[in-house]
Amino acid sequence: MEIGHHAVLVHMGGKLYFSPLEQKKVQKVLDIATGLGLWAVDFADEFPNAEVIGTDVTPIQPSWVPPNVQFEIEDCNQQWTWPANTFDFINLRGLMGVVDDWNALYRNAYRVAKPGGYVECYTTSSRFLSDDGSVKEGSSLDQWGRVFREGGKKLGRTFSVYEEDLQRKCMEAAGFVDIEFKDIQVPIGVWHPEKEEAEKGLWWKLAVEADLEGWINYMWNAVLGWSPDEVKAFARHLKRDLNNPKIHGYFMGRVAWGRKPE
Repeated sequence: MEIGHHAVLVHMGGKLYFSPLEQKKVQKVLDIATGLGLWAVDFADEFPNAEVIGTDVTPIQPSWVPPNVQFEIEDCNQQWTWPANTFDFINLRGLMGVVDDWNALYRNAYRVAKPGGYVECYTTSSRFLSDDGSVKEGSSLDQWGRVFREGGKKLGRTFSVYEEDLQRKCMEAAGFVDIEFKDIQVPIGVWHPEKEEAEKGLWWKLAVEADLEGWINYMWNAVLGWSPDEVKAFARHLKRDLNNPKIHGYFMGRVAWGRKPE
């Protein structure tokens, strides 16, 4: 998770958010599915006068955190427990395969956002692409996305948030205005000739490799019923392809943000 957090930071040019936040106006912030709480802690350091609440279904967050951070057990798929008009900023990051109903998620966010408050969502595409055809159909990089999309359908939790344009559609349906997007192409691996792009690719390669068998065992084995031998073989092929400089794979990331009308 730490590597993943850093990979997203590199992806976003070192920024924790793209919403046009004003330091003096941000008093209360909500980080949904906070995980280890790394984003919440970093945001609290940048906004020392704001109260930052991170929520997750598992209590895996650190106990030593800035005084303006607190963590709560909360399932984002249930009705949110905070009163209406509570938060100046709501952060939704990496929720692919987590959310049961994206429209309900944004309705919850709209209700608890203050008038004039922002919601921001970071997601990635579920496909590895290449402009030169080096990510071949049926390859491990191609299968990676296919399996997550198939598994997401079985779980009832889509991994195709980017492809289905759910950020925009659900923000509009909930009532948010001034919706903006930033799409970022990110190489996977270190093949890119430009140093900055190669750094993005390195961190994302490390993020995937860090819990490769955990991801695969969950989706491939538990959800789709692959055998342990099939899982191990796929992991070997994927790691090989991630480290092959002749494969010029990339994915798309999208940051989308919108404002609750005043």
